[in-house]
Amino acid sequence: MTSHNFLAALTGSFSTPCADNPTVAMIEAAYRHHGMNARYINCDVKPEGLADAVRGAKAMGWAGFNCSIPHKVAILSHLDRLAESAAIIGAVNCVVIRDGALIGENTDGKGFLTSLTQVMDPAGKTVCLLGAGGAARAIAVELALAGARHLTIVNRDARRGQDIAALITESTPADARFVAWDGAFAVPEDTQILINATSVGLGDAEAMPAIDCDSLRPGLVVADVIPNPPKTALLRAAEKRGCVTLDGLGMLVNQGVISVRLWFGTSPEPSVMARTLEDIFGVR
Repeated sequence: MTSHNFLAALTGSFSTPCADNPTVAMIEAAYRHHGMNARYINCDVKPEGLADAVRGAKAMGWAGFNCSIPHKVAILSHLDRLAESAAIIGAVNCVVIRDGALIGENTDGKGFLTSLTQVMDPAGKTVCLLGAGGAARAIAVELALAGARHLTIVNRDARRGQDIAALITESTPADARFVAWDGAFAVPEDTQILINATSVGLGDAEAMPAIDCDSLRPGLVVADVIPNPPKTALLRAAEKRGCVTLDGLGMLVNQGVISVRLWFGTSPEPSVMARTLEDIFGVR
């Protein structure tokens, strides 16, 4: 393996370094499993160094990279073009470097959508989305582009919630409305998919979003974007009421699968990545 070939296969993440970063671990596991001539490294890139980091990745022949907060919006000015959903979302978390061009993608919503379709096709469905952060925005756009009929955006910050509802209504075929989150939210009876896209429950198995659990009913799909712990308080409550549940591990795995496919044109084995995350999070 020559140095040039090694660098040409590099991918990475522009974020804060962490020795136990689950994304690094699962993607590296996929590379090893498939014998790929690639490495996935985590780089601490400060906002003032983003332009230099992007130029460096391109100069060294990287296949691409992920980027996390605070770079998801700032990266836009350094790219040559955007994929359709990334353009609507207005944020990028995956960059592909192909033939000298930097192409912006957003895998947040795509990873969730891939996971969701294993239990329900969102086409024609009515969705209730808790939260209005970056993940919620990306998920809302992907659901709308996948044919969801109506989205209800529930959030405490009215401005952010209204912004997503307006984005969906004006930029996609779907319809959306904003509902203020004040007290325990009762899931509307016509909802077919409920998604927690907030950070409530992250790292805390007992934390529960403020919802009326009596409004959870059999057959309702309840999804949580939080991967750790995979079995959140919301999902446990939903299971007791006969709901179909979906944890955040699948979203994280599918984000990795999509990123590797975008960079190298081949899809890694999801089960290898899932097992790595299950080991990290102690799921068995």
